[in-house]
Amino acid sequence: MTPPEGLQRALGDLLGDARLSAETLPGTDLRLWLIDGANMDRAFDPEETRRILEEPPYWCFCWASGLALARWFAERPDWVAGKRVLDFGAGSGVAAIAAAKAGAAEVVACDLDPLALESCRANAALNGVELGYSEDFFAEADRFDLIVVADVLYDRANLPLLDHFLSRGREALVADSRVRDFAHPHYNRLAMLEACTWPDLAEPEEFRHVSLYHAVR
Repeated sequence: MTPPEGLQRALGDLLGDARLSAETLPGTDLRLWLIDGANMDRAFDPEETRRILEEPPYWCFCWASGLALARWFAERPDWVAGKRVLDFGAGSGVAAIAAAKAGAAEVVACDLDPLALESCRANAALNGVELGYSEDFFAEADRFDLIVVADVLYDRANLPLLDHFLSRGREALVADSRVRDFAHPHYNRLAMLEACTWPDLAEPEEFRHVSLYHAVR
């Protein structure tokens, strides 16, 4: 299967001979265009490292929290079935695609990065689902039943976003493996889930524990 041309070119510009491949995510029936794990087994030269830090290709990984949310929706489709869902910071689109496959009435993948939205489109096609797309969360109307968020709180400076999610949806479901201990009056922790980033980056064990928080407006 041939990788999407634009995404493959963008990845090659960052990492030379790195390739995208269609991978089935562990514990799911979802497939995503992801960086070939073999590319992660070599040392990066200083120029590659600089480019990765300046423009991290986060859209070609399935991060642990996104994988955890995808499994959650597959096991508990009532969370999204028949609902209007927006995936904030969609990245590869894994949570959005899982929500669509679980029966959501409408799913919008929202991300500031055009490459991430291109990745969402390619991955939606790979899984046979239809998504809507948005570059600007704050341009969206307050019309969603559920805002889903995965791996956005990696920086505590992003914590104020928690207040904004409920400005566009009646409920919010936030999964994160980096900031697991935030306290917010609207959010309650539902569960601690186990997942790892794919391809496996051999991250510390602590980042394989994903906290799932729920808020209702």
